[in-house]
Amino acid sequence: MTTELGRLIARRIALTGPISLADFMAEALGHPRLGYYRKALPVGAAGDFTTAPEISQMFGELLGAWLAERWLAMGRPSTVTLVELGPGRGTLMADALRATRGVPGFHAAIDLHLVEINEQLRALQGPALAAYEPTWHARFDDVPEGPLLLVANEFFDALPVRQFEKTARGWTERMVGLSDDGSLRLALAPGVSPFASALPDAPVGAQAELCEAGLALASAIGERLQRFAGWALIVDYGHDGALGASLQAVRGHRGADILDRPGETDLSAHVDFAALARATGGPTFGPVRQGDFLRRLGIAERAKALKARATEAQRATIDAASARLIAPDQMGTLFRVLAVGDDRSAAPAGFSDTPSD
Repeated sequence: MTTELGRLIARRIALTGPISLADFMAEALGHPRLGYYRKALPVGAAGDFTTAPEISQMFGELLGAWLAERWLAMGRPSTVTLVELGPGRGTLMADALRATRGVPGFHAAIDLHLVEINEQLRALQGPALAAYEPTWHARFDDVPEGPLLLVANEFFDALPVRQFEKTARGWTERMVGLSDDGSLRLALAPGVSPFASALPDAPVGAQAELCEAGLALASAIGERLQRFAGWALIVDYGHDGALGASLQAVRGHRGADILDRPGETDLSAHVDFAALARATGGPTFGPVRQGDFLRRLGIAERAKALKARATEAQRATIDAASARLIAPDQMGTLFRVLAVGDDRSAAPAGFSDTPSD
């Protein structure tokens, strides 16, 4: 069973030939009218996935403290552009700003900008962050220039990826074409990919992914930080340069075929943090495991403070949420944290166990 968007994609392929998985993913997620992130309400129990800010307020509070400390390290600029890429329901930013109200001068300096293409989510972010008068953008490039603080939680994993397989001929790209019955199917392109030079040497049968959009965005962020000063914090699930094919589909909190029901299915791929770090062109810290990062920022102490004024049932909920965020068998190891900075500030907290942390 397909969708209106699936039929449009099939028609495009019939007219112009097979398309890359990156092109398919861009259409499936970002088509102006039918794309998943244009029309769905994907976050939460009723959506297709749940993010860390929705699990516990502690996540946003600790990230907020990190951002405020970076503002102090920058020398307390009188104006700082605070940006969140893909803010979801606005929960992370609302928690971050609530937790930093006591930092003298920080909120007065903030100019809040949200990069979001989903109108339903914008409608939720508005009330949650109304006190801070946010401005919305469809792209990071549209954010005003100036000293920058940026956070991106589970944003880079949704950017389109190309997939490749190493054959006897060399690296070939996996494309989306049509079966005899007109349905979408995957097949390898006949020749060696022009992207082969960007991929490492590997044995026949190896698979790899390349996220051009993610690398371009990381480069733009790094360039902005070097020009105007600032820091960016990227939190996502991923790896450090490992080969493999990670693109996956989720619908209704369950796995699905990546070509099934385009526009109604979430698509994401593991983030190559090593490649992102290189693309920024500036100082980077990490990636470190999310569990280690949150422990270093004091999640245990924050949980203890919350439990001190909580009911027994609430204490159990706080413990369960903390475990979900930091336990190795939950989000603690799979999710990584990367900081990108300028070359003018001291090293940030969260990336080392040394006392300076």
